[in-house]
Amino acid sequence: MTNNKQQTAVEWFSVRRDVLEIEVRLGKLSPIEYAEELTKAEQQAKEMEKEKMIEFAQEVFRNRYNQITQSLGNIADDIYNETYGSNNAQENN
Repeated sequence: MTNNKQQTAVEWFSVRRDVLEIEVRLGKLSPIEYAEELTKAEQQAKEMEKEKMIEFAQEVFRNRYNQITQSLGNIADDIYNETYGSNNAQENN
């Protein structure tokens, strides 16, 4: 069984923060550079979360709209069949 779970924005940010902290400890980043990079990572994580929320809302809407469309189609079929009879009844006559 494969794991198709995507990384959340919070998980991504946590990993990025850890990497930046290691780079500071190794002397690759100054504390000021760390703060700047951390701020950039925070903004990127917020944007990632926003995109995921929009994708989720769109998926919910698509699924709900599809269900409504199917329900309306079924109602229309029922009304037609009650008014004019079903195609099967006409074919049998």
